[in-house]
Amino acid sequence: MNEESNNSADNSLLKKIGRVFSPNPTSSDEVADMLRSAENESIIDSSVLHIMEGALKVSDLQAREIMIPRSRMQVIEDDFSLEQILDLVIQSQHSRFPVVGESSDDVLGILLAKELLPLLLSGKESFDLKSLLRSATIIPESKRLNILLQEFREHRYHMAIVVDEYGGVSGLLTIEDVLEEIVGEIEDETDEHEPEQISAIGDNQFQVEAITEISDFNEFFDVGLADDDFDTVGGLVVHAFGRLPKINETTRIENFEFKVVAGDNRKITQLEVTKTDL
Repeated sequence: MNEESNNSADNSLLKKIGRVFSPNPTSSDEVADMLRSAENESIIDSSVLHIMEGALKVSDLQAREIMIPRSRMQVIEDDFSLEQILDLVIQSQHSRFPVVGESSDDVLGILLAKELLPLLLSGKESFDLKSLLRSATIIPESKRLNILLQEFREHRYHMAIVVDEYGGVSGLLTIEDVLEEIVGEIEDETDEHEPEQISAIGDNQFQVEAITEISDFNEFFDVGLADDDFDTVGGLVVHAFGRLPKINETTRIENFEFKVVAGDNRKITQLEVTKTDL
């Protein structure tokens, strides 16, 4: 009797699978529909469905769609002192950093933070940065993520520099970025939640991080500031001034007043934005 019950249960499961996966799919959308049907039939659970949908999505995405843009890259310049590098490592808590020469397009290699440990233990103050670098992997913006993930695994590298059609650096990608598209956000106990890039501080007044993408700014305020020549709000504001502005300087772009509230002698980092009526 028990054997008959087991056979009956097996046949029932086979029938469920047969109903879900027949006829054969001809596109990724049809596969996704079948997976959702399988979840509805309790053949797979929601967590498995989420991962499978993520894997399908990755096969359709290109590097340009999820890369960390150039404006947000944490890079080390080849003339940085050991102290400057350590400050950046501690502040960012990253394990790998692109090292650049004369410009952000001149990528000399990748520095692993762990390579600095022998220097710290020996107490050396001078060092040859270039001797610590590993070769940088360069990929085009059009690189498909499923192929990139396979290359990450086969060649055992964890970071790739993304370049545009002219060879200029567009951004970077890590293996974690690709995996997060499949399984969702990956956090550890040291991760801190990033503050909102746009936050209200009063009536029609907002605090805006300079690295905020113009597309995100437009979506937040339901406006259409031009993003053809610049990626970030900071870039747009510097262009409006025609130079690097000083703290507390203001400029107007359409019906927004931008006040610089934080920055240094190389960049602006934070803005106070007031929305006004023209």
